[in-house]
Amino acid sequence: MIILYYPKLTRPKNVRFPLSILALAAVLEGREEYAIVDGNLDTDPDSTIAQLMTKHPVELLGVSVMPGPQMVSAMNSCKAIRGKFPKVPIVWGGYFPSVYKDTTLNAKYIDYAVRGQGETTLLELLEVLRGQRKPSEVAGLSYKDMFGMHVHNPERPMQSPDAFPWTPFERLPVTRYLRPSYFGKRTGAHQASVGCPFQCTFCAVHEAYGSMQKMESPARTAAILEHLVKNYGMDGVQFYDMNFFLREDYTRELMERLAPLGLRWWCEGRIDAISRFSEDTLDLIRKAGAAMIFFGAESGSNRVLAEMKKGITTEQTEEVAKRMRRHGIIPEFSFVVGDPKDPERDTHETISFIRKLKRLNPVSEIIVQHYTPVPNKGHMYGGIDEVMSFPDTIEEWATPHWFNFTVREVPHMPWLKPSTRKLIDNFEMVVNSRWPTAQDIRASKLSKFVLKALGSWRYYTRFYSAPVELRFAQNWIRLRKPKVESI
Repeated sequence: MIILYYPKLTRPKNVRFPLSILALAAVLEGREEYAIVDGNLDTDPDSTIAQLMTKHPVELLGVSVMPGPQMVSAMNSCKAIRGKFPKVPIVWGGYFPSVYKDTTLNAKYIDYAVRGQGETTLLELLEVLRGQRKPSEVAGLSYKDMFGMHVHNPERPMQSPDAFPWTPFERLPVTRYLRPSYFGKRTGAHQASVGCPFQCTFCAVHEAYGSMQKMESPARTAAILEHLVKNYGMDGVQFYDMNFFLREDYTRELMERLAPLGLRWWCEGRIDAISRFSEDTLDLIRKAGAAMIFFGAESGSNRVLAEMKKGITTEQTEEVAKRMRRHGIIPEFSFVVGDPKDPERDTHETISFIRKLKRLNPVSEIIVQHYTPVPNKGHMYGGIDEVMSFPDTIEEWATPHWFNFTVREVPHMPWLKPSTRKLIDNFEMVVNSRWPTAQDIRASKLSKFVLKALGSWRYYTRFYSAPVELRFAQNWIRLRKPKVESI
């Protein structure tokens, strides 16, 4: 038996399909005996895994790991399992081991790390464990040799989702993953492509998955969603693609296929791509059910955007804000504030730019984050390679300092003055009080009205300092905060 484990990532009310584990389950279905353990549904996943290992001869424990809360859950579980079942090989896959492969292998309780797309790598790793293949022959695999040295095999070329079987939904209690949201009473999740072709220097997606994007065919995407609609009553969906609108011809075909399903949905899009789309295509996107689109606007400075290699301009972002308003789609603009070379200037320029966007499109949702570095094969944005080094053990990543760094909670960057950090945080609180997110379906109209009233005078007078009344009000009504809602 192979056990596929998805450690706890989120609170029960935010549970979502474990898409990474389901992709692996798809290639095992019908050819291997396996079990899925989801720590987001299972209140005691360690006991469940131990019971499976006691009852069955388990060949491999495969663990999908994202940085932050899921990494901590995975660390604790794997330590416990290794202590009880020392002979069962443990492999980590997903974003964390793809980016921090040596850190992963430094753990005594982890035997292998799978980098990037893992479906084929998993099948070949099983052949290694059965003596049918040498570990050096498995692309995308990192492991320890007989002397304990780390070996990193060449990268595995990306494949389209179409190259693999459908998700075996019947292996899961699907209805438990369909949660109420702004987009529907039963909102699910899907990923119609893998990877990103862009090279933004503040992002590690291309570090983990290379510089290509492989897309699922529109026919298959629509068929999978139709299956969930007809058999489980799904009425909303969040697409977790890095770039949902890479090509206009692809987008048009997909929108025509999605429209009959009657879904409301959210996705991520590129500002430069959407700014090139025709008005007719944007109308198709709206008619197909798009309620909100997330855009990485990143900065209010073209100088900083060029340094990031973002590939967009502030003028394009302004145009997208106006076009989304015309077509009745809410744009969700995310900003990474605190350029290491001149954080004060970047902060003030970005705040001014956000205010301009709100004038152009008042329903624009704003997410503000401090710039938090990630490893980059070339150089880290801002030229900070010499002042930033990352932990070389999982245990250090789990310490309060680095955990907070990972989830962007009060990060202490050497180039960011406390006063600048406070300005960023205070401005975010003011703008999100003046315009509470439309995605908050729990807060009452009255509580939102009160919050808007409290935030209005601060926003219009530009008085952002010490917004203690807003902090109290947000805690009182438990305002939804999109950037941390998954934790």
